[in-house]
Amino acid sequence: MDYAKNPSDSSSPETQSTISGHNSKEQSPSDNDSSLRNLEKNSLESTEEVVTDVRKAKGVSTWKWVLTLITVYVTGALYGLDTTVAADVQGTVLEQFGEPEKLAWIGVGFPLGSVAVILSMGKAYGIFDVKWLFFATAVMFEVGSAICGAAPNMNALIIGRVIAGAGGAGIYLGGLNILSLLSSPRERPLYIAGTGVSWGVGTILGPIIGGAFAESSATWRWAFYINLVIFAVTCPVYIFAIPSLDPQPTLKLFQRLAAVDWLGTVLNAAIYAVWVLALTFGGAEWAWDDGRTIACFVTCGVLIILFGLQQRFKHFATACTTTTIFAPVYYIPLFFQFTRDDGAISAAVRLLPFICVTIFCIMFNGTLMPKFGYYQPWYIFGGIMITIGGALMFTVDSTTATSKVYGYSVILAIGTGVANQAAYSVTPVKVAMDPRFGPQMIPDAIGFINMAQIGAAVHALAISGTVFQNLAFQYLQSALAGYGYTDAQLHGAIAGTQSQLLAQATDAVRALALEAIVKAMSRVYILVIVAGGVLLLSSLGMKTEKLFMEMSAGGA
Repeated sequence: MDYAKNPSDSSSPETQSTISGHNSKEQSPSDNDSSLRNLEKNSLESTEEVVTDVRKAKGVSTWKWVLTLITVYVTGALYGLDTTVAADVQGTVLEQFGEPEKLAWIGVGFPLGSVAVILSMGKAYGIFDVKWLFFATAVMFEVGSAICGAAPNMNALIIGRVIAGAGGAGIYLGGLNILSLLSSPRERPLYIAGTGVSWGVGTILGPIIGGAFAESSATWRWAFYINLVIFAVTCPVYIFAIPSLDPQPTLKLFQRLAAVDWLGTVLNAAIYAVWVLALTFGGAEWAWDDGRTIACFVTCGVLIILFGLQQRFKHFATACTTTTIFAPVYYIPLFFQFTRDDGAISAAVRLLPFICVTIFCIMFNGTLMPKFGYYQPWYIFGGIMITIGGALMFTVDSTTATSKVYGYSVILAIGTGVANQAAYSVTPVKVAMDPRFGPQMIPDAIGFINMAQIGAAVHALAISGTVFQNLAFQYLQSALAGYGYTDAQLHGAIAGTQSQLLAQATDAVRALALEAIVKAMSRVYILVIVAGGVLLLSSLGMKTEKLFMEMSAGGA
């Protein structure tokens, strides 16, 4: 993506005042930390009044600001909901459409659509009017949801998921940009933490709502149609309460369009699509040494090289964090469905300890980190807890007590929660204070954060799905070698407890099958362990510094 300076030398007042109200100058190496902290403190304090004036100048009264916050948080919840809603509808979708080899795409399709456009979206929010881009991406999200709800086959459902994912990335980024543009540095951590909470609430409700609709007469289709109803309720707020926020008011339309890196967008999307295609079909539908699998990996490598060359002369600021939430969200309910015969709703409820603790820790981080100013310890602690929690989940088998599974998932949730949203508070301050970038680069930086999170979701779902599908098939072949089951029956058993093999097998055969499947499921957490280790190592490379980002009560 083109993350060089925007094509206009002048930014709008609201963009310039997003975080920093001073004229940044190069600091000599001899400047001491005290001077830097004082400059940072004075800079951030000076924007409190400026940001409030921006809200008043835009006609954002108290009630409009409250409605704007509610709308941003509702869209964040919808984004979280659609990220996980497919977790508990896959069985009923498989019964209706068949094609188990494409089942993983229902889950992967949504984050794939998001990560394909997230960098361009981040750039676009620094070029186009934030309000109307926010609204346009919300419409895209609803179009994708409508396609999913009306899908006549698996291919249409996957296409709808990808479109909804692209729109979802836009509304989530839009919400973050609106909060950044209309809140002060002191307020921002609390408001940004609210997006994490709303996303977490949506993540909780996703499997529950999906499972409830899947088991009701309304059918799984209303798990997607429900988005249209919520959008209809919030649509007036998009139009009448959210103010126009144009970061480049002097640019004409063709200049705005020219500033978007379209080639980079296509290459970025192609890289992820080919990568997921190789992982999804490799080993399950195609052999690993099949020409099609090899072609996908080779094509992915070529695209990465082309993307790197195309970006060689681009300048950009990057700020990212990692997330390990998606593998547990998908595989904890699946574990209970296989081992406890839980229905879709009951299995989704089993996620509550993990998700509730994650949400609490996000709020805990959003409240305390701004008060103390240090961010590195949160990442170190998060990396340690994720590694421990992932290692404990790796030990789970079909006989593990439910209380232990809950306890292990809580440890994992603590690590996930304390680090998951921290970058959204730290990065705007870091970018604004850096004389190489400045406040106008904040939308790009937020885009990179979201890129890292959603990219992690794509990789987590694709890799974990590949590991589970391939290892479960191998373990089932070994465990049931003398029973004469076909490969199709074994793949059907992996797809869910509704398979004929598990439904009609004797207790002894069923026990062998479940042991093999759960063993494969535990191997998924190797990915979580690695992610925790990488986070820990990355955090040790961060600066041990204190940022002035004290939080105060928000308000118009």
